[in-house]
Amino acid sequence: MPLSLVLERKGKLSLREIDLDQDLSPTDVRIAVHTVGVCGSDVHYYTHGKIGPFVVTEPMVLGHEASGTVVEVGSQVGHLKIGDRVCMEPGIPDPASRAAKLGIYNVDPAVRFWATPPVHGCLTPHVVHPAAFTYRLPDNVSFAEGAMVEPFAIGMQAALRARIQPGDTGLVLGAGPIGMMTALAALAGGCARVFVADPAQPKLDIIGAYPGIETINIRDTPAAGAIARATDGWGADVVLECSGAAPAILELPRLARPGGAIVLVGMPVDPVPVDIVGLQARELRVETVFRYANVYDRAISLIAAGKVDLKPLISLTVPFADSVTAFDRAAEGRETDVKIQIEMPSETLGRAPDTNPTAQAAEKYKASRRSQGHRAFADRS
Repeated sequence: MPLSLVLERKGKLSLREIDLDQDLSPTDVRIAVHTVGVCGSDVHYYTHGKIGPFVVTEPMVLGHEASGTVVEVGSQVGHLKIGDRVCMEPGIPDPASRAAKLGIYNVDPAVRFWATPPVHGCLTPHVVHPAAFTYRLPDNVSFAEGAMVEPFAIGMQAALRARIQPGDTGLVLGAGPIGMMTALAALAGGCARVFVADPAQPKLDIIGAYPGIETINIRDTPAAGAIARATDGWGADVVLECSGAAPAILELPRLARPGGAIVLVGMPVDPVPVDIVGLQARELRVETVFRYANVYDRAISLIAAGKVDLKPLISLTVPFADSVTAFDRAAEGRETDVKIQIEMPSETLGRAPDTNPTAQAAEKYKASRRSQGHRAFADRS
């Protein structure tokens, strides 16, 4: 059994062996996990034991932002091979569902998403995943960047929902990891400038270092006043709400220009009031975002082309053995932290991004399966 990071119950994490279903179907690939990002949802399950209707009732492996190396391919997989460096889209829909047929598989009620009860996540040495939702990384994209594709995909989804036009002015509320990803996606999507509003100056300093980003510290300056001054009283073309904070949502009509767009990305913990008349008076278009669909390949292309640089957002990388410490730090919510990542003790650790260790990966994987009663690489780390 593989050594994994297991959420035993609310507030209790452990590194231990756990029995996982890792049978390979003809359309699957087996991946040696290399890097996993610590996401806010993982932390929320750790600290609260639930998110909405998803409740942790039995031990669950955490993690859903991952990259790694293919070590085995199913008989019907043609576009991937052993040794390919990949990242994985963690939501697996029912391909026959109405949502999937409409191209909105992210809202398929039957979707199985890593580290969402009762589905195990990827903080384990190996995962089996559908090849259709596994994406090859270009040689110039590192494992660390590959693990950032998942949160960046949310920003991409938000930018697409906003229907950004070239030269638009964007406003992002909230400078957490998703707010930063959304701001960068809005720039890549055509915004001439993007304002980011938040009360935490250290976070604003991080995102404000990017060209095209301007920051608003709402402790000193209300967002509505700042955006009005910047646009001669007109308002932002697109407002992307990433904080989930009730006061920010109530203020949305004052931030967007007449006929502009509002995209709701952040998720409030409880229902919040909305100024319907304010939205109507400006005929604002309201869009919502839930995860993402059909954007992973585009996100990877932007990173590979150098249009988006996510490396400055990686605040800390820790070894798998220190995973519990990493989650405890993430739970602190330090204003200087954006993304914490965990490196797994796999055979790919330490390889250059452009290597293609086909023979070595295959042989090491087979050897590990033979040794110690089919225990995983963690036993040799």
